[in-house]
Amino acid sequence: MHSILAINPGSTSTKIGLFNDEKCLFKETLRHSVEETSADRDREEQAGFRREALIEVLRKKNINEGDLSALVVRGGLLRPLSSGTYLVDDAVYEDLVKAKYGWHASNLGTIIALPLGRELGIPVYTVDPVTVDEFEPSARYSGLQGMPRLSMSHALNMKAVARHAAELANRKYEEINLVVVHLGSGISVSAHRQGRMIDVNNANEEGPFSLERCGTLPALGLVRLCYNGELDLEEATKLLTSKGGIYSYLGTKDFSEVENRVKNGDSQAVPVVEAMAYQVAKEIGAMAVVLNGAVEQIVLTGGMAHAETFIGMIKEKIKFLAPVTVIPGEEELEALAAGALRVLRGETGALTYQ
Repeated sequence: MHSILAINPGSTSTKIGLFNDEKCLFKETLRHSVEETSADRDREEQAGFRREALIEVLRKKNINEGDLSALVVRGGLLRPLSSGTYLVDDAVYEDLVKAKYGWHASNLGTIIALPLGRELGIPVYTVDPVTVDEFEPSARYSGLQGMPRLSMSHALNMKAVARHAAELANRKYEEINLVVVHLGSGISVSAHRQGRMIDVNNANEEGPFSLERCGTLPALGLVRLCYNGELDLEEATKLLTSKGGIYSYLGTKDFSEVENRVKNGDSQAVPVVEAMAYQVAKEIGAMAVVLNGAVEQIVLTGGMAHAETFIGMIKEKIKFLAPVTVIPGEEELEALAAGALRVLRGETGALTYQ
């Protein structure tokens, strides 16, 4: 039996889950204070607070860290990588702690786990980080020399859900064509062809608008906005990635509130949510074209997949393309543990970053 601790850090919390093989023994969300998660605090120091909180939970539950077989963390912003389970080493640690490819809360997973893994003498893995890149050549062209499209998405959840959907269809992920859509604070719409995610919108920069992200914007309008003298780079970035989308129209990031407003016929909320569903459906259609129309299943997942009214709007527009499967929520801790378990059982080898 393999005992695996999965760690998924967010901006103000850290989700952890303990698994014995496939069985989840417990999951818990650790909340952190504003002081502990301040952007002004040293990253390794912030990771240290989180590591101590994690160890405290294990000890309260009478879990002996020495019994763990491996740690597995959600991958942060690394260089473009193929899908799979990677051994976390010094090269991974350095790129994440120095934010070589950008900063995201998920970078903290490795910074939390690698010192603990070395102390315990056990491996640390990461599975399908957000920079999974299986693009085909045509997908990389943006239309401007020197500005390639980058693969950055909710790869961990989408890959796990794709495997789940294939199992439900009594198929292998490596032999099925899917369009998989993650609906959360950001939205990723991806084309999967026989085990490879060959195209996806960059959830920070492209595609449908979401709860807090703008998605694709009119290019010249964006240029004028950035040169109006009112925004610096940091302010413009926040506007596009955390103050856009639903939040910019309706002033909330609580989609359950938005869904209730839609159900009650709110004249402001209804057209906004209809527009988001329209954009999601349009992107799904684009990914169907990427697969030459050979789509066997469309899979909707993520937190907003719980919203029946919103999902109904999307399904109405895409049902002619392929059967639609809804797998709501996120199973990222389970996906992390499953990726580590495949390596521990020898079903696949661990990949190396360099």
